[in-house]
Amino acid sequence: MDKQTTLRFGLEDIQKAAQQFVGAVGRNRVIALYGPMGAGKTTFVRALCHELGVTDEVTSPTFAIVNEYEGGDGPVYHFDFYRVRNLSEAIDMGCNDYFYSGRPCLIEWPELVEPLLPEDALRVDIAETPDGSRTLSW
Repeated sequence: MDKQTTLRFGLEDIQKAAQQFVGAVGRNRVIALYGPMGAGKTTFVRALCHELGVTDEVTSPTFAIVNEYEGGDGPVYHFDFYRVRNLSEAIDMGCNDYFYSGRPCLIEWPELVEPLLPEDALRVDIAETPDGSRTLSW
């Protein structure tokens, strides 16, 4: 994808937006979600996981750093690096094994581990607009 794509949606349309997003970017990608606190990263990850066949409850892995969910065709990994203090901590927990597993990796707060992200990681910016809707740009 050479040119920037933007998707705008309200919370009532989040599942449709996740479906469009998955259709546009494919399933086996490292997806790095950038956005301020409260922008809707975890809410969008929840919708993405549903599109990937996850039936478990999707919660923020703020303290665990990574949650593994069983998707329709294998594991889906959900990271939240908000509480990671340094790159060594991320390396020690084995993030590279996950990132290069070929499985979907959905990452919140990726700016804290950017040097570890694969070159082909997809950068996705999420923002809340004044009317309360969200925009995704990638």
